[in-house]
Amino acid sequence: QVQLVESGGGLVQAGGSLRLSCAASGSIFRVNDMGWYRQAPGKQRELVAEITNGGSTNYADSVTGRFTISRDNAKNTVYLQMNNLKPEDTAVYYCNAAVVARTLRWENYWGQGTQVTVSS
Repeated sequence: QVQLVESGGGLVQAGGSLRLSCAASGSIFRVNDMGWYRQAPGKQRELVAEITNGGSTNYADSVTGRFTISRDNAKNTVYLQMNNLKPEDTAVYYCNAAVVARTLRWENYWGQGTQVTVSS
């Protein structure tokens, strides 16, 4: 069994910063791609940023230049540094990871979500 535990959400004023963390734990052989998605009320879940275990990154156009994704492979942890936050960044942020378990079975996992609220 694998768990993703997120932390770092909260309330911030526009222009402020937050850092999200997500740690994968459990019966892990290797963590492949990791990423952050978000879902605002009444909208579909969307990709924010993703990172391979080699460090290649991909960002949504709306966050490019403001958000930075990184990871610590030794800790199976992914981070999302969010700067110059805007009210439209308000959403529940979900961590996602493609994990190969010790059974060598591949599976996609989601965190429980963390609320980010940006006030104007």
